Amino acid sequence: MIAGQGVFLRPITEKDVDSIYKCFQDEEIMYMTGTRNILTKDQIREALIRFSEDSTRHDFAICLVDNSQIIGDLTIMEIDLDNKKAIFRIALHSIEDCGKGYGAEAVQLVQKFTFEELQLNRLELQVFSHNIRGIKSYEKVGFKKEGTLRQSLYMNGKYFDEIIMSILRDEYMQLKKSH
Repeated sequence: MIAGQGVFLRPITEKDVDSIYKCFQDEEIMYMTGTRNILTKDQIREALIRFSEDSTRHDFAICLVDNSQIIGDLTIMEIDLDNKKAIFRIALHSIEDCGKGYGAEAVQLVQKFTFEELQLNRLELQVFSHNIRGIKSYEKVGFKKEGTLRQSLYMNGKYFDEIIMSILRDEYMQLKKSH
């Protein structure tokens, strides 16, 4: 378990399927994450089993400190130990939990895990250009924009850019010192 003030991260388990399934019912979450495929509970369960056997990833549930309720999930994936880098994704399961700082705190906890536990040098993510709240949140916790895949998502009759962002170990350590 990785504990913060408002949220903590714990390994994701099969009992989290219902909450994960809930995010596939939220149109705004689907839109912000560019998700098209709605997974069944069985598909989610099968994916969690597959993920648990994959040594190049860590999957976590984001839970509230107050009541241990799961509100989201995140993954550090494509862990490349040779090049000391990984890719990161996060999803809150309900739009009601957005804008409360839970996501930003969960990202900070994952940065701590990535740079202090896994000893990686680079953590990368992709975010779509219409997810302004996500972009601002990532920038707030030290991610920098480094590239744009122009018009890489077509959704709801419009094209959106995919923005590549990252934070490096040195940048994380600087941020940690200044807090």
